[in-house]
Amino acid sequence: MERIKSMFGQPKGLNEGEYEPLNNDTFTDGSGTLEGSVYDDDDDEDVAPFSKVEYGIFVLIGVAMLWAWNMFLAAAPYFQIRFEGDEWILGNSPSAITSISTVTNLLTMAVLTSIQSSANYPFRIKSALYLNIFVFSVLAISTKFFLTVSAQAYFVFLLIMVCLSALAAGFMQNGAFAFAASFGRPEYTQAIMTGQGIAGILPPLVQAVSFLVVSPSTAPTSTVPPADGDAAREAGTSAFTYFLTAVAIMAVAIVSFVPLVKRHDHIIERRMTEQMAASVTSIEEAERAARRFVSIPTLLRKLHWVALSVFTCFAVSMFFPPFTSKILSIRDSDDSSRMFSPGAFIPIAFFFWNLGDFLGRVATLLPFSLSHRPVALFGISIARLLFLPLYLLCNIRGNGAVVSSDLFYLLLVQFPFGLTNGWLGSSAMMAAGEWVADGEREAAAGFMGTCLVGGLTAGSLLSFTANGI
Repeated sequence: MERIKSMFGQPKGLNEGEYEPLNNDTFTDGSGTLEGSVYDDDDDEDVAPFSKVEYGIFVLIGVAMLWAWNMFLAAAPYFQIRFEGDEWILGNSPSAITSISTVTNLLTMAVLTSIQSSANYPFRIKSALYLNIFVFSVLAISTKFFLTVSAQAYFVFLLIMVCLSALAAGFMQNGAFAFAASFGRPEYTQAIMTGQGIAGILPPLVQAVSFLVVSPSTAPTSTVPPADGDAAREAGTSAFTYFLTAVAIMAVAIVSFVPLVKRHDHIIERRMTEQMAASVTSIEEAERAARRFVSIPTLLRKLHWVALSVFTCFAVSMFFPPFTSKILSIRDSDDSSRMFSPGAFIPIAFFFWNLGDFLGRVATLLPFSLSHRPVALFGISIARLLFLPLYLLCNIRGNGAVVSSDLFYLLLVQFPFGLTNGWLGSSAMMAAGEWVADGEREAAAGFMGTCLVGGLTAGSLLSFTANGI
């Protein structure tokens, strides 16, 4: 991490916290036997040398990991067109989508986290990418065919696609964080988090641009335009391109992942030669032999504050999708600038939140860090609840705003809410590696990923309380 942080200045010395990270210190397993240690030293034989190319590939993996999730959020205006025939679906679809996604994701992560010793993390990552290619290919096709199906039928179809994509996300999150941890470089975990931030920025931007380039005579100008076949077909023109971008992103990620797997296998082969040549005959066997099974209670004991920080951070953040899909510009719907139409303004609002999220993740490269102060991280995660009342001051459902300003909404609510999410979530995820031993890194990464998804699940279910606002 110092290699990247050096671009911003020398890191400050760590203050002594309520408990100390396991940096280059030995520990016992309870029987008096000395085990391994945690390190961030390039001289350690188990730490792969830092590579800018590998860092870039992990960024791309992070992009692919959350691209699908953000696609579903930013496509809210298109889905509203398809759901216009049913008021309940129209009002509850954002929370339903996030709930189905996060519950499926959480169950997948819970199962995968329990399978540590025999896990094949590269296989999980590749499986997720191929599954997402299938999902978004089908979604792209759906924008051209079966446009006159009922809102209820399309809703069921969409939830099935969301479920499959969430299954892929579970494989991707569990596999990617554990795979990155196996390199022994915290920079690569930060790269994944940065890629996730990029994935938040680009989908709503693509959606807004796709809407704006459609002819004004055919583009819908309200959140709930007529839902006949022609209207759905016109809106589907931009959505088709929008969903195909997801297919392209996943395909590029698959191709880029190949050299990373080869590099990973080379590291394992070196360990086989240096440490286990006499008893290990395959890469998979060597990798599994280096792992230590770590129980959930043990991980909770070591990581409870950072785990709670991640859980609370993302639980609070899950209130932003239903609010964002309901808040409209204070400008009149017949304003000459289509930028303020719901089809563009809602994706732009998602963009501002995700821009803050991205910059927050990048900010973890700065010398300032609270990884040694996990209680402070948890306190900040609780303090973020103060953002939620600010949404009530905005133009919800076009009924008027207490603070009549789009800039207030975009710059003082959306942007800082996303900024704190990105910084806090990344800080907690990166801090986890400082509190466990080297053989526990992969298990800890999978556990933290499960806590992250658990927060998303809890928040998405709680977000139903905001649907009546």
